[in-house]
Amino acid sequence: MENIEIITTEELEQLLKEGKKLELVDVREDEEVEQGMIPGAKHIRMGDIPANMDYFDDEKEYIFICRSGRRSENVCYYMQDQGYKVRNMAGGMLEWKGETK
Repeated sequence: MENIEIITTEELEQLLKEGKKLELVDVREDEEVEQGMIPGAKHIRMGDIPANMDYFDDEKEYIFICRSGRRSENVCYYMQDQGYKVRNMAGGMLEWKGETK
């Protein structure tokens, strides 16, 4: 298994402040995202990823987000196996200090 690239919450927050256009996907459950999501993130529950493959473009890189970084890491392995460029947000929303909506 290839290693998954990671991005720290600090790195992600800095890129967003710089106005970078990033493809963020939050894979948490509905009740978790009600507590706040990173602005601009798309919510697709982990279990719904396979049914939503038409959303993804193999020319783009996706940053996956969950509560602690574990579920999003699993999604990253799955998506990488499907041929997508991915990064996992290490530490998840537990570590996120930036803005939420």
